[in-house]
Amino acid sequence: MTELSSPAPKPARRVIPIARTDTAPTPNLQRRRLAFQAGFFLLFVLAPVFDLFRYDLAAGHAWLLGFEWRLGLDDFLAGRIGAGQAAANVLLRLFLPLFGGAALFLWVAWKWGRLYCGWLCPHFSVVETINSLMLRATGKHSVWERKPITPWLPDGSKRRIDARWWLVVMPAAVGFAFTWAVVFLTYLLPPAEVYPALLHGELGRNPGIFLAAATTVLSLEFLFARHLFCRYACAVGMFQSLTWMGNRKAMVVGFERARAADCASCLPEKQSACDAVCPMRLTPRNIKRHMFTCTQCAQCIDACAQTQADNPQGPLLQWVSGEAARQNEAGFRAGRER
Repeated sequence: MTELSSPAPKPARRVIPIARTDTAPTPNLQRRRLAFQAGFFLLFVLAPVFDLFRYDLAAGHAWLLGFEWRLGLDDFLAGRIGAGQAAANVLLRLFLPLFGGAALFLWVAWKWGRLYCGWLCPHFSVVETINSLMLRATGKHSVWERKPITPWLPDGSKRRIDARWWLVVMPAAVGFAFTWAVVFLTYLLPPAEVYPALLHGELGRNPGIFLAAATTVLSLEFLFARHLFCRYACAVGMFQSLTWMGNRKAMVVGFERARAADCASCLPEKQSACDAVCPMRLTPRNIKRHMFTCTQCAQCIDACAQTQADNPQGPLLQWVSGEAARQNEAGFRAGRER
């Protein structure tokens, strides 16, 4: 009598591990990021003052690093040079610097994502500042959110919500808007004329209309649509995101899914610290295409590190890049490697 053969065992499901990289954030990462943001905001304000970069409508030419930046078309219009020389001037003085700068900017985005947004962008600095103030006033990052986020902070303390913080939120939004409007004006008119005229109330009709309109629009945007602008209306951020999405090995926030159960207990009431701190209102433990507008601010990584400080296995979130980033994304599809 022949012995019945047992059925062949099913192949074990392949698990792709997430390799650690040397890009783990240091404890003072957020302080360094704040320093970068403050420095770039200061540069944004002072660049026109020192003629580092601006376009002078009155003079009809730009300024770059303290020097006049002209396209060289005046000589062509005066008949001193030919069309070929004029075309070469436009190519060398306009298109070559523009395309070169854009290429460098997109290369950074291709490798590291929206690093400019999270570390330098003056608008995102305002977004985070107003977020922090609005959290104190309402418990929400935005007036459009349906319910407050968890009051628990990654360090174990609890946020106190007080509606009186609206007395700070409103002036801050209008103050930032007015500052931006004035700075924008100095990018178009000589700052040496704008600031004294503003100080003595002699700005003039057209600049005054510009300041009033820009302050109104920016105040509304900072109060009600700052996240929407970053997600859908900012061309600089959109091009960074699209470039980043095209690189499977670009730096991403990696998540150790095998330890996902630890996320349910990192904050009281089964809340997750990384979800609560994200200024773009994303879910950091998600696949890359759902993190399209991630600014690489690393607040989620720092929050995870704080909540898992006593866990011998360490945090669940970390920056990964290269092959580790590709494996991180492939791990969302068990048994399939992209």
